[in-house]
Amino acid sequence: MMAASTKKIWMDGRLVDSANATVHVLNHTLHYGVGVFEGIRCYGTPNGPAIFRVREHVRRLVSSARLYRMPLPYTEEQIVQAIVETQAANEIVPSYIRPIVYRGEPALGVKNSKGKVSLAVAAIPAKKYLGEGSEAGVRAKISPYRKPHSDAIPSFAKADGNYLNSYLAGLDAADDGYEEAILLDQNGYVAEGTGENIFLVRNGNVYTPGLESDILLGITRDSVIQIAKDLGYTVVEKLLSVNELLTADEAFFSGTYAEIAPIREISHFTLGDGRPGPITRDIMQVFYRIIKGEEPKYAAWMHAVAPMPRPVARTPRRSTVA
Repeated sequence: MMAASTKKIWMDGRLVDSANATVHVLNHTLHYGVGVFEGIRCYGTPNGPAIFRVREHVRRLVSSARLYRMPLPYTEEQIVQAIVETQAANEIVPSYIRPIVYRGEPALGVKNSKGKVSLAVAAIPAKKYLGEGSEAGVRAKISPYRKPHSDAIPSFAKADGNYLNSYLAGLDAADDGYEEAILLDQNGYVAEGTGENIFLVRNGNVYTPGLESDILLGITRDSVIQIAKDLGYTVVEKLLSVNELLTADEAFFSGTYAEIAPIREISHFTLGDGRPGPITRDIMQVFYRIIKGEEPKYAAWMHAVAPMPRPVARTPRRSTVA
């Protein structure tokens, strides 16, 4: 699908044809998972395509690269520009944009830290990560796989290798007929989904796991917290037990690809009446207006993408020779 729809990929300073965006099979990132990436969304708005919170995503990408000792040869502004250029070149809306930092040259050996650090950016058509009906509620399973402690693998970094944990948890949930998995931290508290943060609602207040549960600091999570507070809801970041989750009035996932997905059932426990609750709906309504460019208050979250200049067709000069 990607080769047919993705025309250009940005690689170390230039746009190349998708089919030519290749790296060596012995590259360090492929063999050891030492790479960092972002997932970013671009949406159609009345004023043209706009990328959601691109600068915050780039800031996290740079921070992740620093944690993994991968010195980037680009500034944050240059990375933002690369993302905008890639989106404009592919003209896919809505799109899912993937910047990735990697070592693509042949270099085996776990402790390799001298290989060239590269950056690539791709854009693919976006779809509903948790299924086309996810806005009506998804079914999730508490996973037998635990979220690694940050003493082992830093949760603040959005790193390639971190997602082995998500891969196993997600496949286990899918095999049992669920759309998503919920991972607990090493102490048995609620952490997050395989690619999303998690929120629950109890007695009119909004709760979400805090940093002590080794979560990724999600950009959409931060957006939800700001939206909820602006709507007048109290937001509490704390350790959340499984009992608190299973007896919640409402719950939902948040993530770049998942956007906001209400949770209607957890491990055969139905939440509320099995439909998105009123507070979840309030937050969703504002979020979806924001990404459509319909909320002036949050206009700074949407980064406009100007179209690529079209080559000017030249009219052949007529010969003046009789």
